[in-house]
Amino acid sequence: MASAGATGHGHAGMQGHPLGVQPEHFRSLLGDENSTRTKGLGSLHVLGDEVLLQILDVLSPEELGQLACVSKAFYCFANHEDVWKGIVLQCDDETQWVYHEMGWKATYVKSILGKKEYSQHGVRVKHMYSDVLYQPWMCARLDIDEAWLETENIDRRSGLSMEEFIAEYESRNKPVILTDVASAWPACRTWDREYLEKVFGDKHVIVGDRPMKFSSYVQYCDRQRDEYPLYLFDKTFCDTVNELKSAYSVPKYFEDDLFSVLGEDARPDYRWLIYGPYKSGSTFHKDPNATSAWNAVIFGKKKWIMYPPDVLPPGVRQSEDGADVSSPVSLMEWMLSFYDLRDCEGFKPLECVLQKGEVLFVPRGWWHMALNVEETCAITQNYVSVRNLKHVLDFLQSPHASVLVSGVATEEEKISLHTRFLNALEEKHPSVLEVLREESRKKRHKSETQDKLVKCFHSTKESQSQQQTSFSFSFL
Repeated sequence: MASAGATGHGHAGMQGHPLGVQPEHFRSLLGDENSTRTKGLGSLHVLGDEVLLQILDVLSPEELGQLACVSKAFYCFANHEDVWKGIVLQCDDETQWVYHEMGWKATYVKSILGKKEYSQHGVRVKHMYSDVLYQPWMCARLDIDEAWLETENIDRRSGLSMEEFIAEYESRNKPVILTDVASAWPACRTWDREYLEKVFGDKHVIVGDRPMKFSSYVQYCDRQRDEYPLYLFDKTFCDTVNELKSAYSVPKYFEDDLFSVLGEDARPDYRWLIYGPYKSGSTFHKDPNATSAWNAVIFGKKKWIMYPPDVLPPGVRQSEDGADVSSPVSLMEWMLSFYDLRDCEGFKPLECVLQKGEVLFVPRGWWHMALNVEETCAITQNYVSVRNLKHVLDFLQSPHASVLVSGVATEEEKISLHTRFLNALEEKHPSVLEVLREESRKKRHKSETQDKLVKCFHSTKESQSQQQTSFSFSFL
């Protein structure tokens, strides 16, 4: 975790934490012998702050209110904004709430409980030190450092032929920014927030993993001060607002999408509208099912950081089967903690700020994160071409397919996706599979030939060694 007292990053009039919480290292700097935490938590003080918050996550709002009355320490934990954010977001889909500018607890009290009065003026606790409670508040108020936006080391190309794109980028699994394929789209000429508000209105979109009225989400974007703002990532936007589909087209470099043989209803999710406020975005991940992707900025700007498949980004941890990825809670926390340490295993990450009208090719398996430098809207699609088909098929039949495969509704669909995809390819594109089989036969033959050469080499060396040993002994 970054030093909670980090400086040097712009912030507008940042004042102290509203509950009086201070970063952990202030205790030693101030020589403070008192500890509100130790006294107030009793025997629970031996637990880490993260563990305590996990316990609080299972409490009801009423129980949190009671806990806040036990001690000043519990008061700080029970009023932590992220706890109340979780409570609001866990409400069933039918619960309509409107974000309140005073925060998530205020949203629960005023929007869900329907209370007219809510006072934000609470107790400011002295001698309460906690990075876990302080850090989210601080990150929410820091601005993006301009130095984070300076590096531009991803190729920008225009006028690429299909053959050049395949040879120089897709076959080499290398990112590239295409500057001349989206700028002429109607979307890039006409879409802005006002237009999206007009066409979506009160229609539901997917924010995080739950439906939300677009009008409510825009209101949230204007009012929020979250460390990690909610992010609109909607896979049904073309069905929700049909006219959006005609406002863009798939660039020619990505039209070869073999997952289309399954049909729209049976293929994994692949197309999303992405929209979010300043400092929203996505933390480090790899795209699903070993697919490649393209990402086009319609308006706004996105900071991208990318690592190749075999280089794990600093601060990111992955389970052995690849199913679970853990990283700092927010993009700002990662930037504060790890950006200056971003060179990893001798590799300098690829970076850019993707501008309006630009399209980024995201190759199979690359780790990437994206941070919105301003309010930003983008379209992204994942696809399977002939060049990455083998990797996708291998991924779909992995031993952990029931966990790793994504974009389909049930475990049965995950497990059967490989067979269904293979059968559809056999029916509609048998020549593509024959090319793969021929390449596999050639690789197998080459491997067998190399094995024979290695065995022959070792056999020859052993024979020479025996002759030399025999000669040596006879000489002696």
